Amino acid sequence: MRFSALSVIALASSASAFAPSSVGGRSGAAPSPLKALELDDIMSEINYKPGQADTSFAKRFGHLAGAEVRTVGDAFAEFSSEFGLSVNALYKNMVTDLVGTTHLVMVNARFTRDPIWSLGVLESLDMLLKNYPDEEGVAERLVSAFFKSMKLDEDEIRSEAKMIVDWATGKTKEEIEEALATGSTSTPLSEIAAGIKSDEFWMYSRYFGLGMVKLMETVGIEQDKDEVYPVMEDWMSKLGKSHISACADSDLYFRVKSKIEMMETLMKEIEIREKKKMAERLERKAEMALAAAEREEEMQAEIDKESELKKVRERAAEINAETKV
Repeated sequence: MRFSALSVIALASSASAFAPSSVGGRSGAAPSPLKALELDDIMSEINYKPGQADTSFAKRFGHLAGAEVRTVGDAFAEFSSEFGLSVNALYKNMVTDLVGTTHLVMVNARFTRDPIWSLGVLESLDMLLKNYPDEEGVAERLVSAFFKSMKLDEDEIRSEAKMIVDWATGKTKEEIEEALATGSTSTPLSEIAAGIKSDEFWMYSRYFGLGMVKLMETVGIEQDKDEVYPVMEDWMSKLGKSHISACADSDLYFRVKSKIEMMETLMKEIEIREKKKMAERLERKAEMALAAAEREEEMQAEIDKESELKKVRERAAEINAETKV
């Protein structure tokens, strides 16, 4: 920012060096670009200090200028340390994106958490990890590591999400819209709506959009992107905010959900095939064991038969010997 005015001066000087000089002192020549710049404007640019601009944004967030911010790498390192295991190869990119994008949302000075956002986080985790290979609670351990790496209290997040779902259960679409439109503090949802409307710097994030989709599901709105899109547009408009990002995220949600369902179907088919192969292997082993047992039984019968014949021969020989005597 502070170099912009100096750049203009340098550009104006270089431009005048290549411009033709006035001939015969003609009057009415175009004024120099430097004269169009007010000295106060130039000095304000040169003396600019982060967070001290005379704007409502700087007055609210200026105290954060120069504050140390955790990096995505720091967040993922903490997640890896808390999880303590290797993420399943099928989920590695998904989990990396989940940790990175959530961290970037939360370190934004404009970010404000509310129960709808909390509901969206849980919905996202449930959708992405519901079929994670769960051996001795690995999926739960991964979710716990995620929340700890985000410096969030998992129990508090779940409590907030449950509160808004419990309130919305049994409500109609019209009642939700009324709560969003009134902006009072008489209900949990209208209280959230009032806070959003009163905050000119309120920041939308994807989890808020997913929380809204979950609310729609709770009140019985069909979970199809073509049905959800106009409702999302209407609800965001009632909050006085742009619907574009929220509608795009709802479309993305249903596309990802469809892909995950396809992946789940494929994994189940693979699992069924593996179980069938295992059953066939076990059946073959059982047949081989049965055949071996039958052979052993037949061999033992032959041994017993030979033993009996030997005894008979020995007894016959004894009788013959006694007769001769």
